[in-house]
Amino acid sequence: MTPLALETSRRDDGNRVLTATGEIDLSNIADFSRALDDATADGPLVVDLRAVDYLDSSGINALFAHVDQVSLLINPVLEPVLTVSGLIPLVHVE
Repeated sequence: MTPLALETSRRDDGNRVLTATGEIDLSNIADFSRALDDATADGPLVVDLRAVDYLDSSGINALFAHVDQVSLLINPVLEPVLTVSGLIPLVHVE
């Protein structure tokens, strides 16, 4: 298991970015959900999942809870699970 690291920053265009690195699962979903809640409190958010190797249903559900506020940068390995879950058609993927 790869530990989850989370970092919030702001891009040059002013958009907030939550960057996740590692795996998102039941062991760390509280941290991921809290980071999403905090970061979306200020408006739209880019969630950078390019360095996430594993995302379980709890992580997908956390993203669904913020579907109106987030856009995604994804690791290609996550695309099938995000597509099957129905999330991809609902969010902008950069």
